Amino acid sequence: MEAAKIYFIVFGALTIAGGIVGYIKAGSVASIIAGSITGVLLLVAAFLLPEHHTIGLATALVVSLLLAAQFVPKFLRTGRVMPAGMMSILSVIGIVAVIIVWVKK
Repeated sequence: MEAAKIYFIVFGALTIAGGIVGYIKAGSVASIIAGSITGVLLLVAAFLLPEHHTIGLATALVVSLLLAAQFVPKFLRTGRVMPAGMMSILSVIGIVAVIIVWVKK
């Protein structure tokens, strides 16, 4: 459980940072809004994990699935590693992490 918490803290922070970078580089308001919302939700999920396993895992799973649904097709279409490739990998790892923790719980 502790490893999943650390992963979702890092994933959340990277998602927020990615939104900021998207805004700075491309002027994308959508990037900063989406990155901030999903990043904060991942951080909330991480901090819920120790005491509220089910809610934390469900939140992390839903956010990871939404991010994967957004970035995996974009990565397959464009082949660009940044940001689509990185976010695809992080999202899929998030989904796998939730499943592993859920099974071990």
